[in-house]
Amino acid sequence: MTDEPSFSIPARPTRRFPHGSGVEYEGGTEFELTPDRQHTEAELAPVVTDILADGPYRYGDFHDLPMPLWLVRDEDTADVFRVAVRDGTVRLHVLPETESAGLRRFYDRLRGADPSLSWRVDRRVDGGA
Repeated sequence: MTDEPSFSIPARPTRRFPHGSGVEYEGGTEFELTPDRQHTEAELAPVVTDILADGPYRYGDFHDLPMPLWLVRDEDTADVFRVAVRDGTVRLHVLPETESAGLRRFYDRLRGADPSLSWRVDRRVDGGA
């Protein structure tokens, strides 16, 4: 038996394109990664930035938001997902084509960034409309 968290994806978001307002997602799955010691957004955001910069990621951040948020593509697994830092957690947001492998690899890199930290993984599932 293993203590490794599961990154299984029981529900995927539905993508909608409302007229004139970009893209919206309904429902889906989010993984909330919480370190065993309290950290602020200002402390966690540079850790995520360093992981993304080390690759194998292609990513872009969203400026003008009240929290750090990146759209990420793992070039090895071809998985695309969003990463947000909020309320002392790192959150992985599943997109319609995201698979578990890319999420697992990001989590493994996050654990490797500071081996003295333990991370709790909570999965939230929203069935949508």
